[in-house]
Amino acid sequence: MRHLIALLALSPIFSTSCLYAGDYCVVVNAATYEDPSWKAVADTLVQKHDGKLLTYASTPTELLGQLSQDHPRYTCFVSTREQAGREFVAAVHQLTRKLDDDPYTDTFWGILTGYDATNALGIATYREPLTVRKVASGTEIALEMCEQGLWYDELVKNKFVRKQKGGSAQQLQGPDDTTKALVKSLNDFKPDLFVTSGHATERNWQLGFRYRNGFFKSKDGQMYGEDTRRQRIDVDSPNAKVYLPIGNCLMGHIDGPDAMALAWMNDVGVKQMIGYTVPTWFGYGGWGMLDYFVEQPGRYSLTEAFFANHFALLHALETGTENQRGMEFDRDVVAFYGDPKWEARLAAADCAYDQSLTANDGVYTLRVTPNRGVDSFKPINMNGSQRGWRPIVHWLPERVRDVRIIKGAQFQPVITDDCVLLPNPRECDPSVAYEVVFTASVVDRQ
Repeated sequence: MRHLIALLALSPIFSTSCLYAGDYCVVVNAATYEDPSWKAVADTLVQKHDGKLLTYASTPTELLGQLSQDHPRYTCFVSTREQAGREFVAAVHQLTRKLDDDPYTDTFWGILTGYDATNALGIATYREPLTVRKVASGTEIALEMCEQGLWYDELVKNKFVRKQKGGSAQQLQGPDDTTKALVKSLNDFKPDLFVTSGHATERNWQLGFRYRNGFFKSKDGQMYGEDTRRQRIDVDSPNAKVYLPIGNCLMGHIDGPDAMALAWMNDVGVKQMIGYTVPTWFGYGGWGMLDYFVEQPGRYSLTEAFFANHFALLHALETGTENQRGMEFDRDVVAFYGDPKWEARLAAADCAYDQSLTANDGVYTLRVTPNRGVDSFKPINMNGSQRGWRPIVHWLPERVRDVRIIKGAQFQPVITDDCVLLPNPRECDPSVAYEVVFTASVVDRQ
């Protein structure tokens, strides 16, 4: 279904959490599966999600035919740290766009790895959904969309902003060197979401972008801070959390046992994270996570937000509406680590617009309801690169085919077999009904 058109809402209201019971596939290298410690990781996921196991000899692309036939809603690639490099991430991106004939990713995927099999098993066995109520960040974020949180500015020395629960964000005086403060935010504040940006390598994160500051560093699966006086400050933050290094170079590149990504997962309680496997340049694949996950609180799980942003990127490539070179650069270089069906989402709050999908006898209606008047489709926060104006994305509750638009074609919606995208209207006209109606038939499960 190449470019079928529309957007979404459902009566009764559907969310992706109710989709396809048991529609989960675990993909693992055959030799890795023969190792009892890694076999336990794969088997745990199969049992946890009533899933199916697929093995390959040398590359996951060997499984294209089987994955196309099964077309799982979720696909988890269990991988050792030696396997989960830059080339593997790119191969997974490319493979998962080929399960059908549209140009978009066809399954929610994640790469489940860890410092060792014990670390990976801990992520695989974790079941409790995470509601993100506390956020800490090393860069500016939209705290007005969060229950409570804090951030230290990587651009402006001493700038510190905090929001207490039930209050509003307040700018305060931060330290010259934020190393200890950021470690403390992890150790004592115990955030559910940690956000970073700025210069980084596979071994360190530089806390100040425009001024001298300390570092976070990793070694043998452990994370620690090192301030400007070269003093070590240990990180001790085991609570379950998700991590968004939205603007960091190389944070998602696993190139050995000292890689930062491994330390975040092994030592800092991270159950899901994204990360660039290359030096960042364009930024769409990273910074857009704030637009979907943080600035539309409660609407998307972290998995859904990642793929909504990636769907938006692929749509831009297909339509030629934005910087093609930049979009091509970002297309296959941002990793998603963790169990893709495990759910973490921000505590629900008022969004700039509401979206809902109703279905009745094969007729689907998506309604988008502006909540902020003429500003409803404008960006919430513009810190970072390639921010704002993201398309409206909604995931369908079942795979569909034979789509026909009845109403709303003027909004240029795109409907694939599992998702609907509506280009951002930009200017909100209160007199317009933002509604798309289409017919479709449900794809039978095999």
